[in-house]
Amino acid sequence: MEKSFLKLAKITLVLVYLVIVAGAVVRMTGSGMGCPDWPKCFGYYIPPTDETVLEWQANRDFEKGQVIIQNKALWVATANFTTSNTYNPKNWEAYTKHDYAEFNVWHTWIEYINRLFGALAGFATLALAIFSFWFWKKSKLIPLLAWLVVFGMGFQAWLGATVVYSVLAPVRITLHMFMALVIVAMLLFLIYNAQQSKKPFKGPALIRSVVLFSIILSLIQIILGTQVRQAVDHQIDVVGYLAKNLWLENPDITFYVHRSLSILVLLTNCFLFWKIRKNDWKLPEINWVMLFILIEVLTGMAMFYLDFPFGSQPLHLVIASILFGIQFYLFLKVFHKTKNNINL
Repeated sequence: MEKSFLKLAKITLVLVYLVIVAGAVVRMTGSGMGCPDWPKCFGYYIPPTDETVLEWQANRDFEKGQVIIQNKALWVATANFTTSNTYNPKNWEAYTKHDYAEFNVWHTWIEYINRLFGALAGFATLALAIFSFWFWKKSKLIPLLAWLVVFGMGFQAWLGATVVYSVLAPVRITLHMFMALVIVAMLLFLIYNAQQSKKPFKGPALIRSVVLFSIILSLIQIILGTQVRQAVDHQIDVVGYLAKNLWLENPDITFYVHRSLSILVLLTNCFLFWKIRKNDWKLPEINWVMLFILIEVLTGMAMFYLDFPFGSQPLHLVIASILFGIQFYLFLKVFHKTKNNINL
């Protein structure tokens, strides 16, 4: 049972990371409003592939909740009906969550796939929570945390809806990303504590403090990165998508803080790498940390000096989230002091 639970937990973690990857692609392609409503997409469980589906047509069947674009606005069917030869405004009500009313088939389906990954991850967390009751007698913390993950996914879905309703408000996008990392941390905590064979870390308290500091730095960097991305999005609106050389022509102070802080991140983790290798502590995670920091630095440099090569933005974000996950798992290992699982 333990092996099956761990396997399911790891699958769930992968699905959550796929949601983060899909979300990064959504940001890169500007597809955040591809589905202007939630949880459906233009009122459909499976969104349209042709704009004509979203146009009013005579003698056509509509179902309650389906959406059309009429006079550059969204209108929602108030009931099931068949249209006559003329448009009847009584059959429709205005969509009032926002005034965004555009259809782009690529944006719609990219956002829709993002939502599908989110749904799959949600079902996986629910299955994991049900499965976690097997641990109740051994460790009540595991099922309690597993159900907290389920509620966290629900809250994340609600945040996703508010992001759409706010027409991609930057603060809500940042909260959405931060909540994804919280879910990653909870799943890693579950995976670690569900394992029977865990050895206590016998290194000095300094290492624990430095590991904790490195995680805090990474979180700050991710938050600052979302603010830099906000500034880039604003520049795209001003100069256009093709003028990539102008996206960071006059960056604000956030960009310089984000870039400078990366040096502190690198030095902190180099210190950890040196201490861990010098004392031969069995913490192979530090090798992965250094590798992903290197990739993160290279993608950051590519965006600035090579004018945002294709895929560099989502890769930069995804690598940062993976780095956070590895650092958090390292944190769990160095803070483990007993041979027993944590119990409530």
